[in-house]
Amino acid sequence: MELSLAYSPCPNDTFLFYHLAHGKATDQFRVREELHDVEELNRAALAGKYQATKLSFAAYFSVMDRYSILDSGSALGRNCGPLLVYKKGKNPGNAKGKKILIPGELTTANLLLKLFLKNDFQPTAVRYDKIIPLLLAEEADFGVLIHEERFTYEKQGLVKLQDLGEWWEETTGKHIPLGAIAFRRDLGAPLKENFDSSLKQSLDLAYKNREETYEYILKHSQDTTREVVDAHIGLYVNEFTRALGTDGREAILTLYQKGVEAGFLPAGKEKYLF
Repeated sequence: MELSLAYSPCPNDTFLFYHLAHGKATDQFRVREELHDVEELNRAALAGKYQATKLSFAAYFSVMDRYSILDSGSALGRNCGPLLVYKKGKNPGNAKGKKILIPGELTTANLLLKLFLKNDFQPTAVRYDKIIPLLLAEEADFGVLIHEERFTYEKQGLVKLQDLGEWWEETTGKHIPLGAIAFRRDLGAPLKENFDSSLKQSLDLAYKNREETYEYILKHSQDTTREVVDAHIGLYVNEFTRALGTDGREAILTLYQKGVEAGFLPAGKEKYLF
């Protein structure tokens, strides 16, 4: 059988999915992959478009009655959160009340920013790779960076005001859950388990055959230097990518609860989390 699968063009996803997408991680099914920006994936999940999909945890909390997350594949950890930045040489002051570029309304980055600023800002959603050029053109006071830009923003003339992941960790003591792989519930538990184990196999093969993955990764990455790609994979692909574990599940629950308490997420859906 064939499954529809969607994920982002970022190095952590292309590294993770390379062997599965190329039919090297399982002979039980085939996948038809599509690569899209994370906010496109979030919007598609609201419509239930793909059978398996990468999405932000913030978006997952709104669709978890129709999708369940896999034990594998998550981007979750420490020192890997979104960055609130501004143009070097500019003195925008406090971020509250200011125009801030966000990489999508349904992203975890936006949820963290809303929690950090208590929703006191003017959000403008643009594709994540447009944020730095727009900030340099002084089209906004601040922007929230995700993905590869985390490693290159200083060289491009930006300054960090706040690491939102660092703020989250200091506030809650938990890891920061950024994105997950979700599987449509109507497909049933056995197929989900098969897909999950195949994704774990894909990850293991990526580590064992790393050189084989680079052409595919660099083809889709915003930054085409192996140094940045390796740093990206090293930061976002970790023990939680293979299995959530107790710490990962507690972090996800905490993010959901904080979002509910602040009125940003639908309440009473804890039973769907896992």
